[in-house]
Amino acid sequence: MADTGVSSVLNDLIQTAKDGEEGFRHAAQEASDTSLKQLFAKYASQRNEFVQELQRLVQSTGGKPAHSGHISATLHRGWMTLKDKISKPNDRALIEECERGEDAAKRNYEEAINKSLPPELKTIVERQYAGVQEAHGIIRNLKYSGRTSVATT
Repeated sequence: MADTGVSSVLNDLIQTAKDGEEGFRHAAQEASDTSLKQLFAKYASQRNEFVQELQRLVQSTGGKPAHSGHISATLHRGWMTLKDKISKPNDRALIEECERGEDAAKRNYEEAINKSLPPELKTIVERQYAGVQEAHGIIRNLKYSGRTSVATT
C-alpha cells in the first residue's frame, strides 16, 4: 500500500526537478556564451538525475511517480518561448529567469524538508536541496556580478 503523504511530497519535488531540468535545457539552447551553455546543461542533467532518483523513491513507497513538471512552470516556459520569438533572448535575461526558477525550487525543497519524511528519504531530499542551493548561488552571483560568462567569475 502506498504512503500517499510521502508520495505526494516526493511527486511535488519530481515536478520541481522536472521544471528545473526543462528550464535549464531551454536556457542552454538559447545562451550565446559557451560557458553558460555548459553550466545550464550541467544543471539540466543534474535535475534529470534528481527526477530519476525521486521517481524510484516514489515507486519504492508503492506510489505512482509524476512524469512532468508543474502546470504553472509549463505555462511560464510557453510565455518565455513566445517572448524569445518576439525579442532576441540574451544571456542576462536567461540568468534572471534561471534565478527565478531556482527561487521556486528552493522554496519547494524547503517545504518538503519541513514535512514529515522517513529519515532515509529526508537525507536524499536534503542532498538534492544542497545541489539546488549551490546552483542558485552560482546563478545569483552571475546575476549580481553583472557578468554573463561563467569563465569570468
